[in-house]
Amino acid sequence: MNINLNSVNKILIIRLSSLGDILLTTPLIRALKHLNPNLQLDFVLREEYEELLRNNPNINRIYKYTNHKFEKQIVFNSILDEEHDLTIDLQNNIRSKELVRMLKYYVVKFKKNNFNKFLLVRFKINKLKKATPIPIRYANVLNNILLDEEGLDFFSDNQINSELKNAENIIGLCPGAKHFTKQWPKEYFIKLGKKLESEGYKIVLFGGVEEVKTCDDIENNLQNVLNLCNTSILQLGADMKMCKAIYTNDSGLMHLATAVKVPVISIFGSTVKEFGFFPYKARSVVLENKELTCRPCTHIGRSSCPKVHFNCMKKITPDIALEALKQVTL
Repeated sequence: MNINLNSVNKILIIRLSSLGDILLTTPLIRALKHLNPNLQLDFVLREEYEELLRNNPNINRIYKYTNHKFEKQIVFNSILDEEHDLTIDLQNNIRSKELVRMLKYYVVKFKKNNFNKFLLVRFKINKLKKATPIPIRYANVLNNILLDEEGLDFFSDNQINSELKNAENIIGLCPGAKHFTKQWPKEYFIKLGKKLESEGYKIVLFGGVEEVKTCDDIENNLQNVLNLCNTSILQLGADMKMCKAIYTNDSGLMHLATAVKVPVISIFGSTVKEFGFFPYKARSVVLENKELTCRPCTHIGRSSCPKVHFNCMKKITPDIALEALKQVTL
């Protein structure tokens, strides 16, 4: 979209969710601020993700979207009062369109690759071979703005957990993901943890409220382990910085780890890099079983393996995962 940014003073960015998707907007935010340091950049997101941008120096104001009808109207009215010159809708779904309809100023929208995703998932016709990273696709909605090489941003002013301050050789494990087919088996995380412990590493477990039981089970099977599951996003980001490397699934915490500049080994099951959601500008390894003809079986994740065997994850063994550590830490 050909827009003269020199005439723009206030921009509203809409990306309501989720954790990783919001972090992937930060290279564009930084690029816009670099073009015009006086630019007012405001952001709309769901209230549970506010911590992701709370300390970002490039953001002027955060509007917290809520499903509560009365509170939502207050937020909408506040946005209207600000009279932005331009809106960038990076969500482009029913909820963001509800907000966009109320705005009287110019709007540009992120174009999703839904049809090409459908072709790849359903018929294995791959028109996404270039695997353009999502931050670049976000930048393409606005004059193809050139992004720098700095990767994702995350700013936390939280104090590091006291048990990590004097620890050495810390490896993080993030066993969670929203959908089952994006989760490396818990038993594999346990086996990997034991192998890492035998090589002198301290294990730290990260996750949200949904991963509490999984992290507890892993903790109960390891010796030199610290379970930091179910802390705030700001605390997670602060503590992750102490890790030598972090193992993740294809999840929001993968992007959080890359945003705090920690090497990442990410394990992809039912999804593939072609969708664009892989570690961006980070020292990383993506582990995936490329021999299966059934991958990808989804672009977001499933509650079970449609082929039952779940070989997209099960064939990526703890030994393979352990070997990958050398690629990001040497």
